Amino acid sequence: MAGHSKWANIKHKKAKQDQARGRIFTRLSKEITMAARHGGGDPDLNFRLRLAVNEAKDNNMPNDTIDKAIKRGIGALGGDNIEEVVYEGYGPSGVAIMINALTDNRNRTAGEVRFIFSKSGGNLGTDGCVAWMFDRQGVILADNPKNIPEDDILMAALEGGAIDVEIEDDVEVLVQPDDLEAVEKTLSEMGLKVTHAEIVLQPQNTIDLSGEDQEKLEKLLESLEDNDDVQNVFHNANL
Repeated sequence: MAGHSKWANIKHKKAKQDQARGRIFTRLSKEITMAARHGGGDPDLNFRLRLAVNEAKDNNMPNDTIDKAIKRGIGALGGDNIEEVVYEGYGPSGVAIMINALTDNRNRTAGEVRFIFSKSGGNLGTDGCVAWMFDRQGVILADNPKNIPEDDILMAALEGGAIDVEIEDDVEVLVQPDDLEAVEKTLSEMGLKVTHAEIVLQPQNTIDLSGEDQEKLEKLLESLEDNDDVQNVFHNANL
């Protein structure tokens, strides 16, 4: 269970960093637009959109901003043509790095990502160079409701299709990607407040770094997360 717990900690840290830098609205607006484009503008019928809208509301995004992002996605409002792109590369000591981004200009974003890699002792790779080192998995984070017995949460999650469950300060559930929506619904119907649900990339194996390379990698990851187009960054280093 250590793998997805580690991811959850990184995710929480990233969310706090995004808020501190005032970038979270930009990131979420793009995700809402993309979700609406692919699945329609009704959150009740579009799981990805519902998750993005819920996260936006949790971060106090104004309803008008949310509505405009949805309208851009369904073509009811003019705007930039945002598309999803994936970048793969190597950090210090050969750390494998996967980046999910949403951009309205592939050339600009690719150039920025390449520069971030080069200044931090890494290099941007070709498609497929590190993707084989990761597995797609669903991760659900929920508040731990003290009024619901942990055994009930555990059994409901496992019966719904969860692979693994960890209950501490939060409830963290690992699922197969195709079971993400079903398990999220099960937990919500139990009365849990789901704070995040997403398909992530889990490394099949992790590597340790020396002090200097660890510092370089941390700076590289921070620079990537500072980029307005970058949505998520995954890697196979132990930090």
